[in-house]
Order: sequence, then structure tokens, then C-alpha cells
Amino acid sequence: MSASYDVIVLGSGPGGYVAAIRCAQLGLKTAIVERENLGGICLNWGCIPTKALLRSAEIKHYMDHAASYGLKVAGTIEADLDAIVKRSRGVAKQLNQGIGHLMKKNKITVHMGEGTLTGPTSLTVKGDKGEEKLTAKHVIVATGARARDLPFAPADGKRVWTYRHAMVPPEMPSKLLVIGSGAIGIEFASFYNDMGVDVTVVEMLDRIVPVEDADVSTFLEKNLKKQGMTIMTGAGVEDLKAHGKGVTAKIKDAKGKVETTEFSHAIVAIGIVPNTENIGLESHAELDRGFIQIDPLCRTKSKGLWAIGDCTPGPWLAHKASHEGVTCAEAIAQEMGNKDVHPHPLDRNNIPGCTYCHPQVASVGMTEAKAKEAGYDVKVGNFPFIGNGKAIALGEAEGFIKTVFDSKTGELLGAHMVGAEVTELIQGYTVGKQLETTEEELMQTVFPHPTLSEMMHESVLDAYGRALHF
Repeated sequence: MSASYDVIVLGSGPGGYVAAIRCAQLGLKTAIVERENLGGICLNWGCIPTKALLRSAEIKHYMDHAASYGLKVAGTIEADLDAIVKRSRGVAKQLNQGIGHLMKKNKITVHMGEGTLTGPTSLTVKGDKGEEKLTAKHVIVATGARARDLPFAPADGKRVWTYRHAMVPPEMPSKLLVIGSGAIGIEFASFYNDMGVDVTVVEMLDRIVPVEDADVSTFLEKNLKKQGMTIMTGAGVEDLKAHGKGVTAKIKDAKGKVETTEFSHAIVAIGIVPNTENIGLESHAELDRGFIQIDPLCRTKSKGLWAIGDCTPGPWLAHKASHEGVTCAEAIAQEMGNKDVHPHPLDRNNIPGCTYCHPQVASVGMTEAKAKEAGYDVKVGNFPFIGNGKAIALGEAEGFIKTVFDSKTGELLGAHMVGAEVTELIQGYTVGKQLETTEEELMQTVFPHPTLSEMMHESVLDAYGRALHF
């Protein structure tokens, strides 16, 4: 069998399926190739199902602290792991089916199978229907990435897990080692800690969530330790051996001392590997450590071949992939003669990052340290949750919002938050940065009361010595 299209998208994650929909909206005959599940890792094994797990943990946390809200709970609160996982998988299944509906609605042809490029704009798909040969005027590679293994202890799904295993655990850990403290590691550490598991986090850098502002890292570490976690920074796992009853880990601490400790399970969260091998890319695209190199509009070095999402340079975030999908689709349409679209390169300084631990972490733009390194004379504002009436009423008075401004121009350079619901608040600052707002415009904005968002206003005011409520 053979078929021809205007655009073929290889991979149906949040970059791929969004690119396909936008191509279809622009009148391009579009197909998508997927080897596993529509929606990719994010929808099926990443962003969405993990948030379902974390919601269960959040509810349990509030039930455990019901007395703080004047409520009595009869009996003990127990986590039903099977039911929690079943709910999470149900959420993923529902959204997976939704992507299928979107493909039909937008008249996008879906080819299920393993896709391999035979040229910049052609590929074969091996699936249940046998081998299909597809050609197109343009091909978008959106193959994503997978978890990186420890070289001396590959994940076995039984005792040594990646995020994928951690979402469908065979049993509840009793003592859990989490290797790596980026967003994935900290989210799973937070989930299992709320489930009552004894959790140890090992991070080789000198602070957890190391891409965040240093003040956020310090606050989060103190808070997680207060919740009962063991946090080891400047430390590394030198050896990890799985056995019938658990795992044995040799951990070198920040002072160079090596200790051997037993755990029931370990989660490896040390980064990702792009899914770019064995798909026929080698002679058609430039790779750097496996990541496809692209120009600002997502073009590769070969005419007609494009790439987006986690198989390209970071940040490796679903919303970045989706935005690139739209940019790429519009750039293709423009090349094909559509004069009504005007694609804009992605501004990486305006991509928000969110970590859904408890408390949550969110940020956009430069940290204070990065701004100073870049030569800015900065003004920094900081407002604590304890100064906000809504936060106190919610029983969520721990956290803060930090803003960083260029003192010469008033430009908002960055915003950094830790506390309840900050992953929802950060978009306010992201919009502000996209619109190139200044401190004066933010100060003149009316924020509703009583809300957590008032802290965003107060943080800006604080940067200029005008905070009202603290």
C-alpha cells in the first residue's frame, strides 16, 4: 500500500497531534504515524496520568490533616494503590480516546505502526496492516524521548523503575530511593511520600530542582524534609543492585563518604534520551547527542523535513512541543503559498515550567542569578504566602512569589513561585512577559480580592519598596 500527503507527522504526542491538527486547519492533507498510543508519553504515561496520581495524594494529604480544618474523620485513611492507579489509567484512556476523536474531526489519517524515514519526505510504516509506503511534501518528526537509564542498573520494572513503572507499581514501596530531583523525580517523591512511603532523594548537584531559582530550591528542600523526606544533595549513587527483596545502593554523600543502604524500590529520574535512533534520520538531519538540530521555525538541514518537541533541544516540556507544533505547521503552510499565516519563532525565555509536587513550583524567565550573570542590574520583589488572606484561609500559608526586574527599564525578567496552586498562577506572568510588560503596568493592574493572585501584585510592589501587606 502507498499514500501521498501534504504533511506527515511522525509521532502523536502533544507536539505531533497539535501540529497535525493545525496543518489540517490550514487546509493541508495530513497524516499522523504512531507506533503505540495516540497522545504519546505525555497523555498516556507522563503529564496527565501523573497529575491524576498527585491529585489522589493531595486528597489524602488533606484528609490526613482534616482536623486542621475543623473536620473529624472516623477511622484511619488508607491508600488503595490499585484504585489510585486504575483512576489514573482511566484518565489517560479517556484523553487517548479524545485524541482519536480530534483526528477524525479534522480528517487526519492515522497510520498505526513503526515509522522509518526512507528520505526527507518519505517513510515506511510497519504495522498490523503490513508495510505501507507514505510520501509527502513535508514530514514533521515528533518522536519524543524516553527515560535515561543508569548505565550500571537498567530499569527492570520490578525493583528499579522509570517514571513509567512508577505510575503502575506492582506494589507500594516501603522504602523508596529517588535518583534525581528534577520535576519528574520530585513529583514521584512527593506522591509516594504523601502515600506514607519512606522516601530518600539523591541529587548530584548542590540543590534540588536545580533549574529553579536558588531561593525556591532552598525553600522546597526545607519543606520536603519537614514532611519527612530524606534529601541528599551533592551526592551520587555509585552502585545499585536489585535483588529479590529490594535494592542495595552505594551512595556517596557531599563529604565523599560512601554508605550502603537498602531500599525496597528505586526510581531513576536522571533525564531523557531522544527517540531519534533507527528511524532513518542519520543522513537527513544534524544530531547533537541524539537531539535533532533545528532552526527557529523547526526546519532541519533537509528541505521538507522538520522536527519538534522532545527529540529537539530543550526545554523538554509538553507545552513547548505543542507551541512548536503550531509554529511548524504555519511555517509549512506559508512555504506552500498560504499568505494568511505569519509564524513566529518560539521565545524560549517565555516558556513556563511547572513542578506538581506538594508544595508546587512554577517559574518563567531568568532566575535572579542568571539575570545578574547576564549583566542586568536587578530589582527583586518577594512576597510570602503568610501575608495573603486567601492562602491563610485555605490553610496553605507556606510559600512565596519572587519577581526579578531590570532596574533600568522595568522589564520583567523572571518570576519564581513555590506554594499552593502556583502552577495556575504562573501564566499571569508568562502573558506579561510575552506582552513585554513593565513593573508600572503590573502595578497599575487591578487584582481581585481575596485571591492568591494578589501575591503576584504584592511581589511586584515589593521589588520597588511598595508592598502593602507585609
